[in-house]
Amino acid sequence: MRNGIVGAAAAMFLVGTLAGVSGLVDGYPLYGGQAVRYLVAAVILLAITRALGLRFVRLTAREALCLGGLTLLGLVMFNVCVVESTRAAGPALVGTVLGTVPLALALAGGRPAPRLLAGACVVVAGATLATGLGSGNLPGLLWALGALVGEVSFSLLAIPLLPKLGPIRVSAYSTALAVPLLALIGLAEAGTGMFRAPSWAEVLGFAYLAVVVTVVAFFLWYSSLPRLGPGRAGLFAGLIPVGAIVTGAVLGVATPSTYDLLGAGLVIAGILLGLTAERSRAVAAVGSPGGA
Repeated sequence: MRNGIVGAAAAMFLVGTLAGVSGLVDGYPLYGGQAVRYLVAAVILLAITRALGLRFVRLTAREALCLGGLTLLGLVMFNVCVVESTRAAGPALVGTVLGTVPLALALAGGRPAPRLLAGACVVVAGATLATGLGSGNLPGLLWALGALVGEVSFSLLAIPLLPKLGPIRVSAYSTALAVPLLALIGLAEAGTGMFRAPSWAEVLGFAYLAVVVTVVAFFLWYSSLPRLGPGRAGLFAGLIPVGAIVTGAVLGVATPSTYDLLGAGLVIAGILLGLTAERSRAVAAVGSPGGA
């Protein structure tokens, strides 16, 4: 469990750091840039699978549907919805809606323990405060809700695949499938203008997004998810805005406000509260007449 906690925390923190490097790639066509990011990540992950001797695994029809849904909802739709929500209402609204991921995963994981549910609520409050209470319009809200569905699907649809494929192959297969889908969206929106020669700053930005935010973070997340379960793992999604705050401070592009620091503190407190749920349940089981 300790490895799962460290992996989940690191994965979500790394995802949050993308805010610090987003300025490097802001000028590149959006969907073309995402296709490039996932293409580079897929090449790296597929090379790792070959180096480790992980053979291609034939999927059942149900598993293929899970992988397709994971790619379509968790990668492609998530990116499209985040982009369109930001365009319609700015980043605060989608950030606030995505701050409810811990609560959504806690509820989706079955009947959560009271402490886990309470911890998820505290994490949501902290993430919302750290992100900034979102405001916007109806289209922005609808796109943000679509992003929430995508983020939850990214975890839940991976759970039935991980025992058979493992974290590396789930990451490799999903990123590889995402490339043509994002390319088609980009071609529909911008035609051949979706691609152009990147600047050196954009190359560095895409390299970071592909290697750190995709390859490393995906592997850590999918390694931790089976160990913790969706409810406890979902608590760490609250670290995404914390990662953004820390990265902004380190790079000198943003100074954290009092609300940022208070929100980060609430996120950490909520995670600690939620993680005590399993411990308290185990203690109760041992102390009960049938616990031995």
